[in-house]
Amino acid sequence: GDRMWHFAVSVFLVELYGNSLLLTAVYGLVVAGSVLLLGAIIGDWVDKNSRLKVAQTSLVVQNASVILCGIILMIIFLFKTELLTLYHGWLLTMCYILVITIANIANLASTATAITIQRDWIVVVAGEDRSKLADMNATIRRIDQLTNILAPMAVGQIMTFGSPMIGCGFISGWNLMSMCVEYLLLWKVYQKTPTLALKSAKVEESELKQLNAKKESDTKPAEGVQLIEKDVTGFEPQQEKEISCAARVAEPFITFRDGWVAYYNQPVFLAGMGLAFLYMTVLGFDCITTGYAYTQGLSGSVLSLLMGASAVTGIMGTVAFTWLRRRCGLVRTGLISGVAQFACLVLCAISVFMPGSPMDLTVSPFADISARLFESEPLPTIASPEDKPEMVFATGMPNLLNGSTTPANSDPEMSPEPVPLISVSLLFAGVIAARVGLWSFDLTVTQLLQENVVESERGIINGVQNSMNYLLDLLHFIMVILAPNPEAFGLLVLISVSFVAMGHIMYFRFAQKTLGKQLFVCCTPDPKAVSDSSPPGNTSTV
Repeated sequence: GDRMWHFAVSVFLVELYGNSLLLTAVYGLVVAGSVLLLGAIIGDWVDKNSRLKVAQTSLVVQNASVILCGIILMIIFLFKTELLTLYHGWLLTMCYILVITIANIANLASTATAITIQRDWIVVVAGEDRSKLADMNATIRRIDQLTNILAPMAVGQIMTFGSPMIGCGFISGWNLMSMCVEYLLLWKVYQKTPTLALKSAKVEESELKQLNAKKESDTKPAEGVQLIEKDVTGFEPQQEKEISCAARVAEPFITFRDGWVAYYNQPVFLAGMGLAFLYMTVLGFDCITTGYAYTQGLSGSVLSLLMGASAVTGIMGTVAFTWLRRRCGLVRTGLISGVAQFACLVLCAISVFMPGSPMDLTVSPFADISARLFESEPLPTIASPEDKPEMVFATGMPNLLNGSTTPANSDPEMSPEPVPLISVSLLFAGVIAARVGLWSFDLTVTQLLQENVVESERGIINGVQNSMNYLLDLLHFIMVILAPNPEAFGLLVLISVSFVAMGHIMYFRFAQKTLGKQLFVCCTPDPKAVSDSSPPGNTSTV
């Protein structure tokens, strides 16, 4: 249900605003800004409340928000003409604001659900068995990859053969049913795992000390634990005092500051930053890369096949993660995955200079945005089919409208030359192949955060990690807004590869600090790792 909504909400907003991306852009900006500002506060709320309460509350709020959004969108689709005439269109504008606000609440609740289930519950259920934890992480990621394929396909078919209103009703009904099923499943897991009811900070910190003594690094993780202990003990006297009104107002800001400070003091800080830097990229299957592919002559059917191939390689990455972790250890798995991802992305960098690439250094990357802002060039409007001219892209590709390769009224001898597909083929070959290393690296950093963060701080640290991810993701959208023309896409590719390289350099520094001279001793598991043959009855938290 969550994946369906994430895919459909952008389509609904485009349909509502006359095929304009304005509402979608506003929604994306609101979502990114909210998680960036509230990630630490959400994580702190996860830490301060019982696990069952957090999971149930976030689940209900998320699904109820989606259901409410679906109902409001159905009303807008039904009575859009009437709403447009009431109060000079202000009522319709308020409906748009209400939809974006509620959808943002749903996304924040989804963030809380992901933190508590994927970063906390799974660690407690796995106990001290790190191999079991790795397998569970990989399984969750495989399910996530499959739903990323199936959910858009289901919603797309319903909206194609039905209508957007039917799509809204289907998503609302699906979320209502899935909420009940997920609620029962969470309750069963909670009942079968008694340790989920235990959330004692002092006990958890002493357990973490014992576990960290057995991990790859004998010094740095201990320093991180000491830093967190000081923070935790420092908060206890404040909780005993009567909280004033001013303190309540300042509490979110203090939480925000303390969350980022605690994140910086983590022993896995460089690993987390390395993962965040991977979000500063246009080398993914998002709207930006899809739009560029259209300008290069790829059809929708070809793009759907490429997206399916990327999902398959992503699943292969989860399999590679579990195999590498057993053979080489967790820290080395991240290093190998990073090298594999960067090696594949070198193909993307090479594609910039191959035949068919639209990169033109004589064209200013900011030409389009400067024309819009400073030369008062009017924004494009939606023309009627009779008045719509045939458009030729800057790359020389003709408009592939309705699958035709040449304009209907043009002379074939006068049609532009087709764009060579060498450049775009290398680009997508690198992007698809890099998914293996990407998801393996993502799982590595995820498990490092699970194993090395004190349980009482697990929520707030992962909340800040989400904020960092959204920050770099937001920067990559700003980068595209500043240089949107196809001639500048090659520069964006090179910048993206550079950020990926910087992220893996940060992880290499973390791995070097953790393993020292043992870093390049391959094909041997980490010597200090917990044995896979841990007693199944021992379910103490990590």
